[in-house]
Amino acid sequence: MTSHEIDYRIYGEEMQYVEIELDPQEGVVAEAGSFMMMDDGIKMETIFGDGSQKDTGFLGKILGAGKRILTGESLFMTAFYNDLVGKRNVSFASPYPGKIIPIDLSRFGGKFICQKDAFLCAAKGVSVGIEFSKKLGRGLFGGEGFIMQKLEGDGMAFVHAGGTMAMKELKAGETLRVDTGCIVGFDQTVDYDIEFVGGIKNTVFGGEGLFFAKLQGPGTVYIQSLPFSRLAGRVLASAPRGGGKDKGEGSILGGIGDLLDGDNRF
Repeated sequence: MTSHEIDYRIYGEEMQYVEIELDPQEGVVAEAGSFMMMDDGIKMETIFGDGSQKDTGFLGKILGAGKRILTGESLFMTAFYNDLVGKRNVSFASPYPGKIIPIDLSRFGGKFICQKDAFLCAAKGVSVGIEFSKKLGRGLFGGEGFIMQKLEGDGMAFVHAGGTMAMKELKAGETLRVDTGCIVGFDQTVDYDIEFVGGIKNTVFGGEGLFFAKLQGPGTVYIQSLPFSRLAGRVLASAPRGGGKDKGEGSILGGIGDLLDGDNRF
């Protein structure tokens, strides 16, 4: 194996975290901000690029970092190494309620494609890059699904799904239509495209967007019930106006309270 062979355990139900067990000289790479805790004796190092072991030189590191910028991620990743004799543990937490999905890349032909904000951590040696769409429709209308990340290697990687996770095994030719933001990831054998919803009433009054993702098998697909963009949108929509306390939480009494307080903005 070119990637480090790590052991792991996932804890929790709604707000999960994954504990990685590192043998001496083993390492794991993670997105900035996902670290939770670690045992004494683990060395932390900020690295430039995607965290793979390939010695690509300075230009290669610049290109790797540039790819991460295109997916909206930081230029840097954090690597954690066990420098002592004996096993040590390091843990990484979910960014919001949902499930952590372990991905054994050796079972996916060495490549897994996921949403740009789904990646959590991976064994040292796994390459984190970008998967550009080759179809014009995805680029123009794909929204969140336009530029996706690709995880390459033969080690373990961990991605995060918001809310409840559904795994679908698509047979050859079998099609699944999904909201673009609800895709967590899929293996490289799945064909991915954007499809117009169709119908004037659906377009104007449907409330579900003009396009959805069309996933065609064979292959494995992971779907999330609560993408972060949807969660953030609901939080912003429910925020009290003017920075004050929301007394009625959107009810009729709440509106009367706003009038009595002099807040008559509509």
